[in-house]
Amino acid sequence: MNKERIISLLKEQLSFTRAQNAQLLEQNNKLSEQTQSQALQLALQSKQLVAQSEHISLLTGRVEELTKSIHSLEQALVSRNASLEKVKNTRDALSKLISRKSEKVSPDTFSEESGNTEHAEYAPKERGNNNAKRKEYFELEVQEHDIYPSLPGFLPEAARLLKTVDSIRYEYIPPRYIKHINHLHYYLYRGGIVCGKLPAAPLLNSNYDASFIAGILQLRYIYSMPVERIVSFFAENGFEMSKSTAHGLIKKTAQLFDILEETLKEAILEDDYLHMDESYYTVLEKGPKSATGKSSCKVYIWAALAARTKLVHFFYENGSRARKVLTDYIKPDYRGAIQCDGFSDYKILETDEYPHVIRLACFQHCKRKFLNIPANRDAQRIIEIINRLYRKEHEIPPEYTPGQILEYRKEYAPPILEELKENLLAIQAKKTTLPKSNLGKAVNYTLNEFPALCNYILNPEYELDNNAIERINRYISLSRRNSLFCGSHQGAKRAALIYSLACSCRLNGINTFEYFKDILNKFVMVNPNTNKKYLRGLLPDKWKK
Repeated sequence: MNKERIISLLKEQLSFTRAQNAQLLEQNNKLSEQTQSQALQLALQSKQLVAQSEHISLLTGRVEELTKSIHSLEQALVSRNASLEKVKNTRDALSKLISRKSEKVSPDTFSEESGNTEHAEYAPKERGNNNAKRKEYFELEVQEHDIYPSLPGFLPEAARLLKTVDSIRYEYIPPRYIKHINHLHYYLYRGGIVCGKLPAAPLLNSNYDASFIAGILQLRYIYSMPVERIVSFFAENGFEMSKSTAHGLIKKTAQLFDILEETLKEAILEDDYLHMDESYYTVLEKGPKSATGKSSCKVYIWAALAARTKLVHFFYENGSRARKVLTDYIKPDYRGAIQCDGFSDYKILETDEYPHVIRLACFQHCKRKFLNIPANRDAQRIIEIINRLYRKEHEIPPEYTPGQILEYRKEYAPPILEELKENLLAIQAKKTTLPKSNLGKAVNYTLNEFPALCNYILNPEYELDNNAIERINRYISLSRRNSLFCGSHQGAKRAALIYSLACSCRLNGINTFEYFKDILNKFVMVNPNTNKKYLRGLLPDKWKK
């Protein structure tokens, strides 16, 4: 019994195992079918990816070809613009030639429409200058010479005069140095000794009169010649002079002019529209850095230009660029407008400490920062907007009254200024505009200056920029390049005062040599108690030849 039971159990297990094997086989078949379908799907997907990659490579190649085509088109446009510019210049030149009367074909000589090709009777053409008027220089010394034919046996009395033609030649004579020897005659007269009186001289115990000193000042402070070069120039023209003597003359002359500085400052501050700036220089001071016991230091010379009187004052306070120099010069009670750059110390003019001051900024300083960023579209856009303001200013008719100019400015300027501010803010908001990048610095500078930039529309006499004082500062720049340095702080202060008078002469259209010569002769009668009204008359805007 036990044996049959065991056999039946084994048969049941066998049948159960066969059923499981069949089930497992069926599952295996299903899995193999799924695997095959997935393999087919993967194969299809891989084929699609390959096709897509091939398509992408084709598109990439196409993009590269289009980029090359665009680059070649840009180059073609640049060359075409250059060709067009060349053609335009040629056209303008031809139009100028055609517009000149001397270049035209006379209708009396030839006319295709009338068919008249007969030539007029030949007449020798008189020499001219293409209808340009030559300056005649009436103020020059004139010497006249009669020139006769140089023929053997020719006598003017034996021939008939047809006409006389004047031909002009200009002669240059280098500087002349005249030594005046004054013989003083002493006499015993009516119980006393009398003698002649020498002509007045600006410097006591000096052999050099006002004209000689004026010549040195003109060469030094207008034509930017260092003292060494002036001395060499004099030596080449027959006058030997030591460098120390020339420096001494300049030093003593500047001491004479000291009495004019306060009057000049007062005259500057009477104007209600000033341009201000500062320029660096180099000064030697005592120090251990060289064998001579002196070392160089960087200093600053300040400048204030009165827009109406055209007087300029260079002032120097031991080379300092501190705000105190500005606040000592411009007092809180000053009333008017001051145009300057974005130097931080000028910002005090916009505070409550100066309630009656209008600060004007400079568009050229802002524009220059964007010009230093080449090939940048954002920078170019800002430059174009600023240029539009200048074009509008150039379009003002010359016959406009100040009231009409002010009305015109208030009409055209606000929309352009608003567009400028919107573009600046848009550039600043870009993630690609880094604050410390050149573009970021330019945008921030212009936005900080923006309220002061807009103030130019408040008065028809206000200017867009501070170029008036920048042009005057070139005299300091030329001196810095040619003379390299001043020997001391006192020398820099003297130079600043003489530059003030010389540049004021230039602004007022005055010959600096004649001015210095005249006031040096007048300084014989000047003393510390001289009336300020008389001193005011010695400044270039009031001086008369």
